[in-house]
Parts: sequence; structure tokens; C-alpha cells
Amino acid sequence: MTQINITINLEDLKEKIEKSALESPVKASLSLILNSLMEKERDEYINALSHERTEERRSYRNGYYERELITGAGSLKLRVPRTRDGEFSTTVFQKYARCEQALILSMIEMVVNGVSTRKVTKIVEELCGKSVSKSLVSNLTKTLDPIINEWRNRPLNTFYYPYVYVDALYIKVRENQKVVSKSVHIACGVNQNGHREIIGLKVNHSESTESWSNFFEYLKSRGLQSPKMVISDAHAGLVSSIQTSFLGTSWQRCVVHFLRNIMDTLPKKTTEARQELKDMFQNSDIKLVREMKARFVEKYQDTKGFSKAINKLEDGFEDAIQFHSQPVQHHKNLRTTNMLERVNREIRRRERVIQIFPNEQSANRIIGAVLMNIEADWNKHNIPYLKDIKPN
Repeated sequence: MTQINITINLEDLKEKIEKSALESPVKASLSLILNSLMEKERDEYINALSHERTEERRSYRNGYYERELITGAGSLKLRVPRTRDGEFSTTVFQKYARCEQALILSMIEMVVNGVSTRKVTKIVEELCGKSVSKSLVSNLTKTLDPIINEWRNRPLNTFYYPYVYVDALYIKVRENQKVVSKSVHIACGVNQNGHREIIGLKVNHSESTESWSNFFEYLKSRGLQSPKMVISDAHAGLVSSIQTSFLGTSWQRCVVHFLRNIMDTLPKKTTEARQELKDMFQNSDIKLVREMKARFVEKYQDTKGFSKAINKLEDGFEDAIQFHSQPVQHHKNLRTTNMLERVNREIRRRERVIQIFPNEQSANRIIGAVLMNIEADWNKHNIPYLKDIKPN
């Protein structure tokens, strides 16, 4: 590359800075230096000075056009030289291309991490002296769509997923000039190597047997095989679709949700009984667990205010202890959906900023980006969530 030397008259530079409309001397100086650099580059390209007659001349000067450049000193308006043949190109903007890309990526990352588009525009204006519209920020985030869609629809036949956690949460979306409530179905799988992956994300109109069945068919169409166990809460439509979609798969009812349902029916001053229920599901000896359950029923069956709790315990007990069929070292992580609850909290943190998604694609985009970030954090240190998983 040709080395270009620029000689600047400091007195002339000082005078131009003082008369410059730019509010910062640093910005004014940088603008003048970069304009001078581009002039020198054009001279080098043409191979002749202004009005110089020479046989080696390649082209002729053809005025200027304005172009904005975002720099660390702020936004600059530069006069970019042109030539008649249209072949001249300055190297100035190549140098700052990475800075512009970094700014765009930073804006997208801010949105994904829960900063509102309104706040992003203010932050960019403070940093760069450049005002950007909310629509520009929104349009930039649309560049995530191909990445999100490829991730959401990636094949699931590379690994076997013995354990799958599923849950849903509700969001508000604008649709046909009105705001409607929609459910977000999420699935997390633990693969044969013990690592966690977000394997499913789908926005549906409701949380029903049909919607869950469609969600599971979507996972199976991508190659998901029937897992050993699906862990979830006891939503009727979800449980029904698990039974029909995955033959031979056990359903583990989330113990935390189950205990909460039981304890909500107990009288307030029942500290001892509540502790007994907790101890029952924290024990890893299935024989002892059944004995503890029998003792609890016998002890409280004639106690006032316990009938509903005992009925709920009897009805859901077997579904809540399915984790005992798996290795003891996995019990703690298989008996609840706590892992997905933490995922949902991250989605909620972002959703509280947006409040209402402008459309379904926007919901898929932002929630998908959040989930991809969570998955990346899980796998950052390459530590398995469950160790020593036996082959199917």
C-alpha cells in the first residue's frame, strides 16, 4: 500500500478549528485531518496535482460528497473526494469499518440483554453524538432472524436426549390491531454427554393439549427420539400430550409445584407436617419414601383440615417420585423444573422492558436470542449438568 505523508500547517489548522461549527476541538481536528488524508489519496490516485498537466494523469477531480463517520470522538461529516472515472476509493472508511460494526453489535446486544430501544437511542447519542431512531434499533435486531431461525430448527438427531424439561409462560403480542396473550413453549434437553441444550422454542396461541402435541411433533420432526423422562408441571394438556407423543417415556411431575399445591390446602400452623412433606421427597431411598408417605397419611388422615392435602398427595405421589428410577446422583436435578424456572426469569426480565411484543416474529427473535445466550453460558466451561449418564 502507498505510504501517504500529510503536512498540516498548524496555524491554519488552529484557525479552521476556531471557525469550525463542530463543538469539540478534537472532532474538528480529526475531521480536518481525515479530509486532508482523503485529498492526498485522490492526488496519489490521479497521479497529478490540481491543474497540473502531465501524461501520467489517470483521471480528473470531480468534486465531493458528504458522508458521516462515527468515531470515538463522535459523529463526523466528511467531504469525500470523487473522480470523473468513478474508480477512486478512499481507505479512511475501511479503518473505521470495525468500529461501526462494533457499535451495531453493541446496540443489538443491549436490546437482547433487556435495554429498551428508547434507552439504546439515548446511550448511542451520549457516546457518539449521533441520534438514532427506535425504528433503526428495531431494524438492526432483525439481522438476528436468520441466526435465531437456524438455531431453533437445528437437527436434534446428533445426540440422544434422555431427559427433557418443558414449560410454558405467557406473553402479550400485538396481532390484528389488538393485544393478545400467547404462550411460549420451551424445551430443554440434557444430552447423552450430560450437557444442557435449549432444544425447543415455539410461540402458540394457548397452552392446550393440541398446542403441546404440535410442539412435541415439531421436536420429533427435527430428530428428537423418545426420552427416558420428561419433567414438567402438571398442566392437564401438557401431561396428556406427553403420554401420547412419547410412548415408553416416564413423566416426572415437578416436586416443587406438587408440594406447593399440597401445602396451599393445609392449615396455616402446620410447620411439622410441612417439613415431613419436604423430607419425603428429598430422600433417595424409594422404599423409605413410600413408608414416610404411608406414615404421613395414617398420622393426619383424621386431622381437621388435612383431607384435601392427603387426597392431593395420594393422587400425585407416584408421578412425583419417578426420578427414583434414575441414578441417585441425578435425583436432585430431575425431581424439579427449577432449571427452567431460572430460564423463565431471564425471559421475564427482558419481557418486562418490552411489555408488549409488536408481533410474533419479534417474540421469537428476542426470546430466542436470550435463550441462545443462556445456552452459551451453560456450555462456556464445558461442565456437564449431569455426569455419568447411562446409554439408552
